[in-house]
Amino acid sequence: MMHREGISVMGKMMILEGSLLLVPLLVLPFYPKEIGFAWQFLLPAIVSIVLGMVVCRRQKSNMSSSRMVVFAWIYGFLIAAFPFWLYGNLTPVQALFESVSGFTTTGLSVLDVERLPRIFLFYRGFLQYVGGLGFVMMMLLFIQEKDSVTLYQAEGHPDKLMPTIGKTVKVIVQMYGFFLIAGTILYTIFGMSLFDSLVHSMCALSTGGFSNRLDSIGYYNSIPVEWITVLLMLIGTTNFSLLLLLFRGRIRDFLRSSEIRFMGGLTLIMVPVMTLFLVRGGNSFGQSTELAFFNAFSALSTTGYSTCSYSEWPQTALAVMILLMIIGGGIGSTAGGIKLGRVCRLMKHLVWNVKKKMIPDRTVTLTYYCKGTEKELLDRTQVEEASTYAQTYLLIYVVGTISLTFFSGCTLLEGAFEFASSLGTVGLSIGVTNAGTTSVCLLIEIIGMILGRLEIFVLIQAFFKNRR
Repeated sequence: MMHREGISVMGKMMILEGSLLLVPLLVLPFYPKEIGFAWQFLLPAIVSIVLGMVVCRRQKSNMSSSRMVVFAWIYGFLIAAFPFWLYGNLTPVQALFESVSGFTTTGLSVLDVERLPRIFLFYRGFLQYVGGLGFVMMMLLFIQEKDSVTLYQAEGHPDKLMPTIGKTVKVIVQMYGFFLIAGTILYTIFGMSLFDSLVHSMCALSTGGFSNRLDSIGYYNSIPVEWITVLLMLIGTTNFSLLLLLFRGRIRDFLRSSEIRFMGGLTLIMVPVMTLFLVRGGNSFGQSTELAFFNAFSALSTTGYSTCSYSEWPQTALAVMILLMIIGGGIGSTAGGIKLGRVCRLMKHLVWNVKKKMIPDRTVTLTYYCKGTEKELLDRTQVEEASTYAQTYLLIYVVGTISLTFFSGCTLLEGAFEFASSLGTVGLSIGVTNAGTTSVCLLIEIIGMILGRLEIFVLIQAFFKNRR
């Protein structure tokens, strides 16, 4: 759909994204010694806001929803990279990598977080929190455009939870605000500092995975902290419409959802399988179960928090992690991957085809997909959409894996793991991504992260679809 005020909306996006760079300055009253870093946020923020005002005054021009969304994200990646670059320790490509990893809620990093100033640690977490909600949703919270619905849907939000988009956006932001406060309090109760609690809550809810510690969640060596993280990851990877059911206490409708049941089934199958592989790799049964449960869920939810290093893991366990990262989280959530809903529909269609060959030809069999409050017949259109997306995703995954393996010199398994993490916006690393990674490899991962976050076809429509 074309927007008559496309240029104006672009200008408003620039103003919003510039304003977001001012939020980390709220940390300075608590850490006044870091006042010297303020200009690294103020300069790009002011430039972006001024440019946005200039663009808003330009002549109106038609622009498609997909192009406006892609512009918002690409511009956001670029402007958010400036504070990292101005910090002085990163090349332009590394700064862009950190920005893209933040906004796409991936969590891969080339920074030494143990030495990073608090304002930048907060900034990274805030990028993921905003990236999880999306630029369009943030803008619609303050500004209601005429064609808000198409913008909202073009960013990858399929469900309208309330009668209007404005109310839908407000209820989603309210839910995430509530869970952010709850997560921060729970983390603090179980021994995490208030600052770490806030950052980890933002990143867990957005399924981002940035941590203030090199050892991620494993640094805290705490079962309660791991369980709180799993809970927040579950919330973050759940479809917004299903999350609203949970938020309203409609547990039965929530559990009826095909997506939730499919995620539960995957967990029940994959965790024991991974536990077996880890036991055969030399770990105790109790330790293997703990490692398998947390890290498998981190991969499936595409969050990317970890409790250990994967360098000594058996290849079979790593293969399970790769599979989970490719499947990903819920459609319409902050998670990446092919998405649970699509894979669930494809599996239902597969089972239906197998059953069809085992029963008499005249027998009619119907397959349904439950969204929680409503049950719909699984038709050919849904299966074709899911199949097309999955095939495209896997093709990109194969090309990206081979490219990353070639340019980094890593093994095929390492390349497959790292690119699955990039394309799925997960953030788990087997060691390929670090401060010494070449710019070519970082650019390959950047492309993967952008394709994964914007769900491929939004980019295709933006660049190749006719304007008619």
